[in-house]
Amino acid sequence: MSNAPHSRDESLTHIQDLIKDIRIAMLTTAGEDGRIYSRPMATQETRFQGELWFLTRQDSGKVDEIRHNAHVNVAYTDAKNASFVSLSGRAEVSKDKAKIHELWNPMYKAWFPKGEDDPEITVLRVVVEQAEYWEAPANAILRNFQILRAAVTGGETKVGEHDRVTLDRSA
Repeated sequence: MSNAPHSRDESLTHIQDLIKDIRIAMLTTAGEDGRIYSRPMATQETRFQGELWFLTRQDSGKVDEIRHNAHVNVAYTDAKNASFVSLSGRAEVSKDKAKIHELWNPMYKAWFPKGEDDPEITVLRVVVEQAEYWEAPANAILRNFQILRAAVTGGETKVGEHDRVTLDRSA
C-alpha cells in the first residue's frame, strides 16, 4: 500500500484519472435479506468530485434496496490498463428534474421510452466515503517482469500501486 500523503483534491484527481474512460461500473447493494446484488450501471460523464451519478428506473430492485440500506459499493475495472477501483459510500435516490435534465442523453430512450420526462426516471447519487485502488504498469512485459520478480523475492518487489483513501469529510 502506498504511504504517500494525499490531499483530498489529489485523491479525487487520481480517482478521476483512473475511472474517466470506464463507462460501465458494477453497483453493489444489499437486499433486506442480507444478500448482495451487483449490476452493471453506466456512469454519467461528469467530473468525479466525490460523487457518482446514475439514472435508473424507479421500479428497479436497487431503488428498494437502497431505501432499506444506503451503503453501496461501485467497482470499476480497466483490465487493459491493469487498474481497479472500489468506491464505497452511501446512495440516495431522487426525482430531481434539474439533475435528470443535466444527465440526460438521448441514448437513455432505450430504458426510458418516454424520454427525459419519463416518470420512471430516478436519479441515483452515490456519495463516496472511501476509495481503494490498485494499479499495475500498463505495459504487460513490465507487469509480468514485476510479478516474476516479486515471486522470486518473496513479495519484496512491488508489482504495482495500492492505496485506500477516505473521502468522507466527516471522517
